[in-house]
Order: sequence, then structure tokens, then C-alpha cells
Amino acid sequence: MPRKKGYKASSRLRGRENRGGNQADDLPQGEAGTLAGEVPGYLRNLSVLNYSENTIEGRRDALKVFLLWCEERSISDPKAITKLMLESYQRHLWRWRKKNGKPLGVSTQRGRIGTVKDYFTWLMRQNHIPANPASELQMPRQEKRLPEQAMSLNEVQRVLNVPDVTDPLGIRDRAMLELFYSSAIRRSELAKLEVTDLNHDRQVFQIHKGKGNKDRVVPVGKNALHWIMRYLDEARPLLLINAHERTLFLTSYGEAFNPDVISRMASQAIKDAGIERGGSCHAIRHACATHMLEGGADIRFIQQLLGHVKLETTAIYTQVSIEQLKAVHAKTHPAESTSAAKKPPSPDSDQDA
Repeated sequence: MPRKKGYKASSRLRGRENRGGNQADDLPQGEAGTLAGEVPGYLRNLSVLNYSENTIEGRRDALKVFLLWCEERSISDPKAITKLMLESYQRHLWRWRKKNGKPLGVSTQRGRIGTVKDYFTWLMRQNHIPANPASELQMPRQEKRLPEQAMSLNEVQRVLNVPDVTDPLGIRDRAMLELFYSSAIRRSELAKLEVTDLNHDRQVFQIHKGKGNKDRVVPVGKNALHWIMRYLDEARPLLLINAHERTLFLTSYGEAFNPDVISRMASQAIKDAGIERGGSCHAIRHACATHMLEGGADIRFIQQLLGHVKLETTAIYTQVSIEQLKAVHAKTHPAESTSAAKKPPSPDSDQDA
């Protein structure tokens, strides 16, 4: 008997306990005054300082990695940490290899080391240590690499066509992919969208507390709006378990998505579309920005759409948007001019002249 797929397969999950919500606190535990014991106070202080939930969660994950490294070496007293130890941890991050054999990205290394530096600064301010051993720790230099070439319009369309829209889950996935491409929102922003964030008449979404705790409004194209409305009419009522649930996109458990699950869904869609270079949610966001730029959109409007604070962050898209450069090249380069292109070299001309 063939295995069930889509909504029919997932319906057996309904009514089970929440699997995608908050996980148990798996941080290493310790007494007050220890490296592990002071982490909850540090994280609470970040909340007081109005850091976003995503930032606090990222700091928590980074400190978990550091604490586990310390546990393996029986280090628990923050006063025992030296600059040499922290440099050893930094080399550990540099040598680390993921399951696929690739090293940690420089941005990930910088994030983990930066969190450790900030944690020890806080420990010193709280008088838990007499001096900060991380104050002179050097950060890895940020790489200046071009992003992968953006997907073409044809490739994006193949990705959008992957979900089986005869199934409620396929309608949901298509709506999510369409929204990524239409509005270039981040996966964490999509996961937190609520039904009331959509203004159908104005064709916009209100993004609450995006990156940096900033709000913004993004437009929704007609195609994306069509699939979102179809999802709201045909799929979401089937996935809804709690009538008071306000989250827009629901899992088979009737709850909000974990952003990592959204990434896996987007990655699988890109793989199923036959795009060998791979990618995930950001690849679709990247394609949206690049295609709009190539269509003539001003880079400052792209900056507003993407929610970038600095224009320099958006400017990287100009380095991978080749179509405008090709058009200018064809129009202005002497060798590409009409007269030069139509006039072949004389067969009697001296090629060595």
C-alpha cells in the first residue's frame, strides 16, 4: 500500500502535543558565580536592553557552544579563563567541520566569538571577574565575497511550481514561496506573520519587529496575494486547531513554524526544481532583489524592501546584477557598436599590422 503524502499523511499528527514550540532549556547548568550559572542573568539583561528575541536566542546558542567546550575541559570558574584559553577556543571554531565537511562560516565564527566577548564584558561589569580576558581578543576578518549568482526568472518559476497545489499543504507551501519571492521578507519574519498583518485592500503586509526590532511595511504582488487568499480559504481552516491562533502560516500541528523548518522546505523545493547550486529562503529573497534591480528599481527602494539599515548592505546586489552592465556594455563599447559589428575585417588586410 503506498504511503500517504501531504495533508492526509499529516492529519494523524493533529491533536498531538506541541512539537515545534519552545524547547526545553538545554543550556549547561551551573551554580551562581560559575560560567554557566550567570548566563540566565546575562540573557535577561539583553531583554532589559530591548534586544530582539532573535538576537537573544542567537547569543544563547553561541554561549551554549562555548559552555560545552568549557565543560569538556572542566572549566567552570570565570576567573580561571585567560586570554590564551579564549584564543584556543577561537582556533577550535576555526578547525571545526560540519557534517558535510565544510568549516564554519566566518560570520558564524565572528558571531560566536563576539558573544563570548560581550558576555565577559558583562561579567566584569557585574564584578564576577576582576578583569576582562576577552578584551584584547581579535575578531576574524570579515570575508568580502560575492553572493551566489541569483536564480533566473525561469528558475524561480520552477521553484514556485514545485508544491502540489491539489493538496492543502501544497497550497500553503506555494503561498509561502510566492510571498518570499514577491516581498523578499526574511524567514523569521514570515514565521511570525499573523493573519491581521495582511491588508488585502492595500496589498501590503505589516512586518512587526523584524531584524533589529524594526517595523516596516512590504508590498505583496498579485500572484502572491492570490495564493495567500487561496491558502486562507482552502488550507488554513484545515490546519487550524486552536481557534484563537493568530499565526498566518500553520504547520500540520496547527502552530507557528520554526524558521529552520521553513529553510528546509525552501531548500527542498529548490532541489526538486533541479537547481544544482542549491539555496534556501535567502536565495529566493536574493532573486527578488536582483530581478527588481535589473528591472530598473532604485537601490534605495530595494533597501527599504529588504529592511537593510545601511545602503552598503543592499549595494552588494549591484555586484551580481549583470544584465544592466551587459546592456550598457553593448551600447557603449566601441567593439559592440553597430558599425563595428556589421563591418567584418577585410580578407586582404594585414593581420600583423
